[in-house]
Amino acid sequence: MNLTFLKLGGSLITEKERPQTVRPQTLARLAEEIAAAQQANPGLRLLLGHGSGSFGHVPARKHGTRLGVHTQEQWLGFVEVWRAATALNRFVVDAFSAAGLPVISFPPSASVTAHSRYLAEWNLTPIRQALANGLLPVVFGDVIFDTAQGGTIFSTEDLFSHLAEQLAPQRILLASLQPGVWEDFPACTRLLPEIMAQDLERGALAIGESAAADVTGGMRSKVMHGLELARRLPGVEVRIFSGEQPGDVQRALAGEGQGTLLRP
Repeated sequence: MNLTFLKLGGSLITEKERPQTVRPQTLARLAEEIAAAQQANPGLRLLLGHGSGSFGHVPARKHGTRLGVHTQEQWLGFVEVWRAATALNRFVVDAFSAAGLPVISFPPSASVTAHSRYLAEWNLTPIRQALANGLLPVVFGDVIFDTAQGGTIFSTEDLFSHLAEQLAPQRILLASLQPGVWEDFPACTRLLPEIMAQDLERGALAIGESAAADVTGGMRSKVMHGLELARRLPGVEVRIFSGEQPGDVQRALAGEGQGTLLRP
């Protein structure tokens, strides 16, 4: 299977500085580009993920959900984060359905169990069946029940990390607002064509966190996840690029090497 993982970042599909605000025109355009890419390459199989943006991150930071859920107040916060993440997922599903894509959502909160913030159990048979039958499965950043600390949050990168080992994609494409990874964030004058693990280890890069609410670590976390995937899965292409301009995502799905390539 010619399988590609594509993540649509929360900063790309929502207004991250305005709580619970989606970018409907951007979502519609992205759906159309993905539909066009699949039409041009019928053998392309996609697994889609999306971030939480201004929906889930705001209540998650307010309640500290990622760090554990124990008190009744924290459990009410857990539900608030779930509602926000689910609301954004509905916007995504509706936009992709309107573009004629056979999208089907797999909410992590209903199927993933963690232990001490590490994934412990996830039945992937439904996702495998969806892919085998030409459907477009969608996962997203969501709350997760945790047998050690009550609850937590898994980002799309957390989910991709497990899925990649099980489903062996050829490419993992992470679309955001930024055109790639900047060497000198936040000045943003030098874009890196590629990053290797040793670049971070020797402290050569000033990769910062998200400017908006992001409880899962911002760009640095995304780069670390991507480098780890590149190390564990030899031959997989992991790339961070922009989906902001028309045609960006369609070109990336067609194999154009945009943005920053992450290498082991």
